[in-house]
Amino acid sequence: MSPNTDTSSPRMTLVVGGTRSGKSQYSEKIASGFGKKILYVATAEVWSGSGSLEYRILKHRERRPQEWPTLECPRNVAATVQASSLLEQVDGVILECVTLLASNILYDQKDPAEYLPFQDALIREIEALKELISRSPVPWVLVSSETGMGIVQPDPETRHYCDGLGIANQLLAKSADEVYFMVAGLPVTVKK
Repeated sequence: MSPNTDTSSPRMTLVVGGTRSGKSQYSEKIASGFGKKILYVATAEVWSGSGSLEYRILKHRERRPQEWPTLECPRNVAATVQASSLLEQVDGVILECVTLLASNILYDQKDPAEYLPFQDALIREIEALKELISRSPVPWVLVSSETGMGIVQPDPETRHYCDGLGIANQLLAKSADEVYFMVAGLPVTVKK
């Protein structure tokens, strides 16, 4: 398999939106345009008793074509993807999702209620990811939730998480060639 050499494809596309807004399906539609073999980078960490997450993961797997390889990568995404050598074997990449990646990083911290260690770790992760994408032989679609449209959360842990994810989304959107905001299953073009 040769990498996608279509220079008309954007290098990085960011798809953001609320819960159940259609982010994943739209991202899969975009990636399908890159070719037949898409690397699916899954950041979800499933803990026992997380039945609703397990169900959602099952639905995502059922919806994806079988020829799309999956790389489970809850953190250190850039290093893990690079070490896998899969970029040379696929036509594009979907990273699903930045939201859970941020959550994994938050709960890796000694005290999730302390903001600066989380923010620093998340920014390092995002910068490494941006660097990898800039050198990638194939285009990427990144999925993330928009958590900044509600009220400011009263508890520090949730507030820090929402703030950190907002910063991550801004960093990614600034570097992205295209950004879409999903509303009720419909993509709204933010940047193109």
